[in-house]
Amino acid sequence: MEIARWQGRVIRAVAARPFLVDSVLAFLAGALSVWAVFFDGRSWPLWTFVLAAATAAPLPWRRRAPFTVFVLSSLLSLGMSLFAHSAQPQIMLHSILVVYTLADRGKEWQRWLSLVVLVSYTVYGTHSPNGLIFSELTNIGSFILGSVVRELRQQAETQRKRAHEAGARAASEAARAVAEERSRIAREMHDILAHAVSLMVIQAEAGPLVVHRDPEKAIRAFDTIADSGRDAMVQLRRVLGVLKEDGATPQLAPQPRLVELTTVADRVRAAGVRVELALPEPVPALPADVEAAAYRIIQEALTNVLKHSGADRAEVAVVERAERLELTVQDNGRGPDGTAAVGAPGWSGGRGLLGIRERAVACGGRAEAGPGPDGLGFRIRADLPLGTQAL
Repeated sequence: MEIARWQGRVIRAVAARPFLVDSVLAFLAGALSVWAVFFDGRSWPLWTFVLAAATAAPLPWRRRAPFTVFVLSSLLSLGMSLFAHSAQPQIMLHSILVVYTLADRGKEWQRWLSLVVLVSYTVYGTHSPNGLIFSELTNIGSFILGSVVRELRQQAETQRKRAHEAGARAASEAARAVAEERSRIAREMHDILAHAVSLMVIQAEAGPLVVHRDPEKAIRAFDTIADSGRDAMVQLRRVLGVLKEDGATPQLAPQPRLVELTTVADRVRAAGVRVELALPEPVPALPADVEAAAYRIIQEALTNVLKHSGADRAEVAVVERAERLELTVQDNGRGPDGTAAVGAPGWSGGRGLLGIRERAVACGGRAEAGPGPDGLGFRIRADLPLGTQAL
């Protein structure tokens, strides 16, 4: 374990100081060339030793300018070959490093040009078949090794980019999931509170007006306020209870059912609006998300009737037809001019109408709002697919 730790430290230190490492390699390659001149057996002049050392001098810059280093080193090596051929080392370390680096880091045209020049020069400048074979194997082997390292480096970079893109996509999807969940919670909170508070405000305003004239009606108004508050608290616990549990999903909480619309209708009736509610008989078994969306859409539509329409009558119809659930809420109050898809450009509906559209779209359906038949009143219609279409 200690050996592996020291190896890791050495590798990191070497990777952090490439110029220093290349300078050490240049010193070793130059020393090898000088050593070959010294032990050649002939009395070479001083400039031969200098030229031998100079063949490795450009190596510290091999990573930054591989082609330039290749050209300089090749020219110096050519000088040695022309004037002191026998004084060259059998294995020219500087040439191996230069060719390897150019094959790894050079441009495509530089790599292949250098290979052609090396092969041609070796054929021309080598005086024996054995020397030719050895030199060609050395040069081509260095080129192949550098090319392999280049390919591995490119593959590693490609994998790194893919990993980065995958991480970015995962972060984006997580952010989108958070935004969608926040939007869902906002819709739930809006629908629960807007409906309950609207009923409570209307009943609270009506209570003092009839408390002396019709005490029984005032009592019913206050009972409706209490019932609305209690119902709002129960539904809020449904939402907040899920948020308190780690890993919980919205499906873990009890979802509102269509049969509970009768209670909603009763409370709206108590607020002074006659509600005619038409549900399928019997109420069919529906996907939980579709049933919850239908409940909230109708609840929000009736809340809008109370808050904005000035109507005294509303008709609610829920019809199952050809694997679709059709919802209609129609009142006899004042309505907008023109018909537009809920939430579409040009439609000035508030957060509630936008929530109706979002709930319908989340189920794969659609919703629209506008004047009722003959331009009278206001009508909200939603079409929600059932079965696999709603997934």
